[in-house]
Amino acid sequence: MAAFRTAEPIIAAAPGFGGLELRRCVENEHRFLLLVHWDAVASHELGFRGSAGYQKWKRLLHHVFEPFPTVEHFLPMTGEAEGSVQGLFRQLQPGLQ
Repeated sequence: MAAFRTAEPIIAAAPGFGGLELRRCVENEHRFLLLVHWDAVASHELGFRGSAGYQKWKRLLHHVFEPFPTVEHFLPMTGEAEGSVQGLFRQLQPGLQ
Protein backbone atom coordinates (compact mmCIF):
# COMPACT_ATOMS: atom_id res chain seq x y z
CA MET A 1 0.00 0.00 0.00
CA ALA A 2 2.99 2.32 0.42
CA ALA A 3 3.51 2.46 -3.35
CA PHE A 4 -0.13 3.41 -3.85
CA ARG A 5 0.06 6.15 -1.20
CA THR A 6 3.07 7.57 -3.05
CA ALA A 7 1.34 7.32 -6.44
CA GLU A 8 -2.06 8.72 -5.39
CA PRO A 9 -1.04 12.42 -5.47
CA ILE A 10 0.31 11.93 -9.00
CA ILE A 11 -3.04 10.86 -10.43
CA ALA A 12 -4.88 13.38 -8.23
CA ALA A 13 -2.94 16.20 -9.94
CA ALA A 14 -4.08 15.13 -13.42
CA PRO A 15 -6.50 17.47 -15.22
CA GLY A 16 -9.98 15.94 -15.22
CA PHE A 17 -9.37 13.77 -12.15
CA GLY A 18 -12.44 13.65 -9.91
CA GLY A 19 -11.45 11.31 -7.11
CA LEU A 20 -10.78 7.64 -6.51
CA GLU A 21 -11.71 4.70 -4.32
CA LEU A 22 -9.40 1.80 -3.50
CA ARG A 23 -11.00 -1.26 -1.93
CA ARG A 24 -9.68 -4.64 -0.81
CA CYS A 25 -11.69 -7.76 -1.62
CA VAL A 26 -13.33 -9.39 1.41
CA GLU A 27 -13.00 -12.91 -0.01
CA ASN A 28 -9.44 -12.54 -1.32
CA GLU A 29 -7.20 -10.06 0.48
CA HIS A 30 -4.82 -10.00 -2.50
CA ARG A 31 -7.44 -8.54 -4.88
CA PHE A 32 -8.24 -4.85 -5.08
CA LEU A 33 -10.73 -2.65 -6.87
CA LEU A 34 -9.61 0.81 -7.96
CA LEU A 35 -12.35 3.13 -9.23
CA VAL A 36 -11.03 6.41 -10.63
CA HIS A 37 -13.46 9.21 -11.48
CA TRP A 38 -12.67 11.28 -14.58
CA ASP A 39 -14.59 14.13 -16.19
CA ALA A 40 -14.11 12.50 -19.63
CA VAL A 41 -12.52 9.40 -21.12
CA ALA A 42 -10.03 11.66 -22.93
CA SER A 43 -8.81 13.02 -19.58
CA HIS A 44 -7.71 9.51 -18.72
CA GLU A 45 -6.70 8.04 -22.08
CA LEU A 46 -5.07 11.08 -23.69
CA GLY A 47 -4.38 13.39 -20.77
CA PHE A 48 -3.15 11.27 -17.89
CA ARG A 49 -1.74 8.39 -19.93
CA GLY A 50 0.12 10.85 -22.14
CA SER A 51 1.65 12.74 -19.22
CA ALA A 52 4.94 12.65 -17.36
CA GLY A 53 2.86 11.94 -14.24
CA TYR A 54 1.65 8.70 -15.78
CA GLN A 55 5.25 7.60 -16.33
CA LYS A 56 5.87 8.12 -12.59
CA TRP A 57 2.60 6.28 -11.74
CA LYS A 58 3.66 3.43 -14.00
CA ARG A 59 7.12 3.14 -12.41
CA LEU A 60 5.58 3.04 -8.94
CA LEU A 61 2.69 0.64 -9.58
CA HIS A 62 2.81 -1.36 -12.80
CA HIS A 63 5.26 -3.90 -11.42
CA VAL A 64 2.68 -4.95 -8.81
CA PHE A 65 -0.06 -5.66 -11.37
CA GLU A 66 -0.05 -9.38 -12.08
CA PRO A 67 -1.63 -9.80 -14.51
CA PHE A 68 -2.12 -6.26 -15.81
CA PRO A 69 -5.57 -5.06 -14.72
CA THR A 70 -8.65 -4.74 -16.88
CA VAL A 71 -9.30 -1.07 -17.61
CA GLU A 72 -12.83 -0.02 -18.60
CA HIS A 73 -14.82 3.21 -18.56
CA PHE A 74 -18.39 3.45 -17.24
CA LEU A 75 -21.22 5.97 -17.40
CA PRO A 76 -23.57 6.48 -14.44
CA MET A 77 -26.97 4.81 -14.58
CA THR A 78 -28.72 6.81 -11.86
CA GLY A 79 -28.24 9.70 -9.50
CA GLU A 80 -25.46 11.50 -11.36
CA ALA A 81 -25.07 13.93 -14.23
CA GLU A 82 -26.13 12.20 -17.42
CA GLY A 83 -23.28 11.75 -19.86
CA SER A 84 -20.42 12.27 -17.42
CA VAL A 85 -17.79 9.59 -17.21
CA GLN A 86 -18.08 8.00 -13.80
CA GLY A 87 -14.83 6.23 -13.70
CA LEU A 88 -12.28 3.75 -14.57
CA PHE A 89 -12.61 0.20 -13.28
CA ARG A 90 -9.48 -1.70 -12.45
CA GLN A 91 -9.14 -5.04 -10.80
CA LEU A 92 -5.72 -5.08 -9.23
CA GLN A 93 -4.27 -8.50 -8.71
CA PRO A 94 -1.88 -9.71 -6.00
CA GLY A 95 1.18 -7.65 -5.34
CA LEU A 96 -0.18 -4.19 -4.49
CA GLN A 97 1.72 -3.17 -1.39
